Amino acid sequence: MTTSLSRTAAGRRSSYCAAVAVIGLGLVTGCATSEESKQKSKGYYQEGLASLDRDRQKAYVSFQKAVQLNPDNKEARYGLGHILAVQGKFAQAEQEFRAAIKIDEEYSEAHTYLGQVLISQDRWAEAIPEFRKALTNPLYSTPDLARFHLGRALAHEGDLQGAMEALEDALTVNPPNVPPAQSNLELGRIYYKMGFDRRAVETLTKVTLIDKNGEYGTAAKEILARLKP
Repeated sequence: MTTSLSRTAAGRRSSYCAAVAVIGLGLVTGCATSEESKQKSKGYYQEGLASLDRDRQKAYVSFQKAVQLNPDNKEARYGLGHILAVQGKFAQAEQEFRAAIKIDEEYSEAHTYLGQVLISQDRWAEAIPEFRKALTNPLYSTPDLARFHLGRALAHEGDLQGAMEALEDALTVNPPNVPPAQSNLELGRIYYKMGFDRRAVETLTKVTLIDKNGEYGTAAKEILARLKP
């Protein structure tokens, strides 16, 4: 699953600091400490990001420290959610992604990952609005991820037309963030279920060429065998 952990949401504490500055030195010092905590939180987040690929446990501890110092560090919460999801702790991962979204409702990456976590818990219908919310942000850099998973969820819920449109849209993104063989396989399956045999053959044949000896190519060949007389 692709992560995007590059920006930190600005809190409302800075305006609060300005408002109380005239009250007394003690409160001003407290606000300065808060800003210091935010900077330390960013440092722990960067530390976690650097450790993520080689030492997941170390990364988890760093993300935890980042959140302890600044509960509004949405990227650190996303990092925790990612690690928990990889570990199969989907209920805990869901909590972290929801916390990140509460901080920033336009956090498309968190909406998309939350949708995937909901699917992993067989909560397909709940996942659909999360993918749709992710796609409302025009600055979302990997929209094909949300469209791909939206297509899968809609297909699962019986909306084949919606699934087809989502998957077709996903394939327009260049460069792709979902393997083309995977996207085309899902779209080919939809065409097959909808009775669009010609489209199914064209799309699935493309998969066999892209992923000749892989799992997607093998799955495509199985469907093609049912289509050919």
